Amino acid sequence: MALSRSSSTTYLRLCILSALGVCAMSATAATVDSSVINHSELPQIELDKIVVTATRTPTKTSNVIAQTRVIDNEELQRYQGQTVTDVLKNQPGINITQSGGMGTASNFYMRGFDSKQVLVIIDGIRYGSISLGSPSLNLLSADQLDRIEILYGASGSSIYGSDAMGGVIQIFTKGNNVEQSNVSTTVGYGSNNHYQVGVTGQLKNATSSLSLGVSRNETDGFNVIANSNSADYNADDDGFKSTNASLALQHKLSDSLSAGLSALYTDSTTDIDSAGNAFPNAYSDQKNGSANAYLQYKTPLTVSKLSYGQSIDKSTSHDANSINYQEGSQYDTTQEQARLETSINAQPGTVIIGAEWLSQKLDASDVLDFSGYPDPAVQTPYNPDDRTVKSAFVGYQLADTYYDLQANYRVDDNSQYGNESTYNLGAAIRPLAGMRIGANYATGFRAPTFNDLYWPGFSNPNLKPERTKNTEVFVEYANEAQTSRLTGYYTDAEDLISNAANISEAKIKGLSLTSDWNMNDFIFGLGYDYLDAKDKTANSANYDQQLAYRPKNSGLIYIGYQQPTFDVRLEAKHTDDRLTAENNKLDSYTLLNLSGAVYINPNLRANLRVDNITDEDYTLASQFGNEYATEGTSYFGSLTYNWF
Repeated sequence: MALSRSSSTTYLRLCILSALGVCAMSATAATVDSSVINHSELPQIELDKIVVTATRTPTKTSNVIAQTRVIDNEELQRYQGQTVTDVLKNQPGINITQSGGMGTASNFYMRGFDSKQVLVIIDGIRYGSISLGSPSLNLLSADQLDRIEILYGASGSSIYGSDAMGGVIQIFTKGNNVEQSNVSTTVGYGSNNHYQVGVTGQLKNATSSLSLGVSRNETDGFNVIANSNSADYNADDDGFKSTNASLALQHKLSDSLSAGLSALYTDSTTDIDSAGNAFPNAYSDQKNGSANAYLQYKTPLTVSKLSYGQSIDKSTSHDANSINYQEGSQYDTTQEQARLETSINAQPGTVIIGAEWLSQKLDASDVLDFSGYPDPAVQTPYNPDDRTVKSAFVGYQLADTYYDLQANYRVDDNSQYGNESTYNLGAAIRPLAGMRIGANYATGFRAPTFNDLYWPGFSNPNLKPERTKNTEVFVEYANEAQTSRLTGYYTDAEDLISNAANISEAKIKGLSLTSDWNMNDFIFGLGYDYLDAKDKTANSANYDQQLAYRPKNSGLIYIGYQQPTFDVRLEAKHTDDRLTAENNKLDSYTLLNLSGAVYINPNLRANLRVDNITDEDYTLASQFGNEYATEGTSYFGSLTYNWF
């Protein structure tokens, strides 16, 4: 029996209400005494977490000068069956574009910068496509992660180098913090025949810990092209399936020496539209992930760490643009990275020094010219197809009762464009109990991608890096119940790459307000961002126009209630009008989402997430006449059982 969208939505809502009722009755009827449930298993808002990304050393968020956010394991539980992109789109100050549903191409924007200008790392290793420059976060499953740290602004450039002009997002693999031996299994089902099954095993003793997780995620999806007049229109569902794995091993060799390794991997297939009904079976195979191994040596005054890792971003598209449909068109990125760093207890403060080596390689298949045939003059557009970066960095951090200081300096020697140096200076004071006022200044840059340098018809091997100067000021107030922060920032961006030349300029200014509260059984919070990101390129037709896909106003608000046997959270996120790259207007939208969990007994937990409860009709992206579809009301429910 076929149902209309309105009928199916009504039916879905009735099913959801029934499911919530069953969960509530299960919680009430549970014979387990609530007192035996470990309260540490309940979701909590920790107002002073530890963050590593902002300084390279474990630091309390109350001592970090740049704006940060930590998405911990408990919060990630609310995103069962979803990807990192789904997690990020519900965070303050981040907006996304996406060409359809799960697994389809996506981009994210943070403080006026797109994903090419925000560095993504997995367990300390760079991750992303060096041809496009953007990371495929839409392919990484959230169920294999331990936490995500977000560093807003450009202070990460002098710590991590290129691509951190708009911030840094670090993903930590599940198993980096094993507390006890356990085995966990999860099964879930949701809209569009979406299911997930997974198992994770963790072992821990006095000297070692091991974690291994695998999962399968699959959905029929929906038709990603919203407008039937499009040449690429094909009225079929565009599905997605992925197999995901994570590994983490840590071993203490002695009181001073420890070693470890971690890995995250996903093998996925995404159905895509290409040439409409003339080419109905187009799809893309992707292999993505990262692996890292390290040795760490501790003394009372120093911590030294030697690490080596590699990340991959491999895509093979079988579509109308492929020279050979069976073989497909391939873009295989490999990044190798080695780093030696030492943190020194300088009394007062901490000094960190280090050196880094990075090798980036790209293996691409032949390309088509604009007529749809192989270009006889270019078998592959990338020549050369690799580059190396040698770097050195030094930093100082001081966390005192009344003030905080941070300074970093870094030099990168790139085999393609030479030397680039960046620095960061920040300070904060505490004039009153609970109050902190601070400022930060940082320079940043982005290296040209391989497409910028060598793509036929749009190439320029003499391109320079894009450069920014960033100023940030903030006032923050925190106590046992809440943390609130108001941040103002201004960025002057020059030498931006457009039309194969360093000709574009932009000025970005904005305000960011975040406030998170924890009062007894209730949690609530809000985030608001004002963004004025203008094109300041001389003689440009878009001079003084808001940059594409940067909404002037966006915000979120959430409220939650938690008990020993259940918790529930309601959240709303609003995004203002935006312009597309073709100067078309996308209307504003507000999404209302609900998530909850029932702790049926100490070992069994049920999760339910319902997105877009009001069935909002909205668009995240449009290009070349294609208006990409988004999902209406959707749900995903799961059961997780733990053996301890």
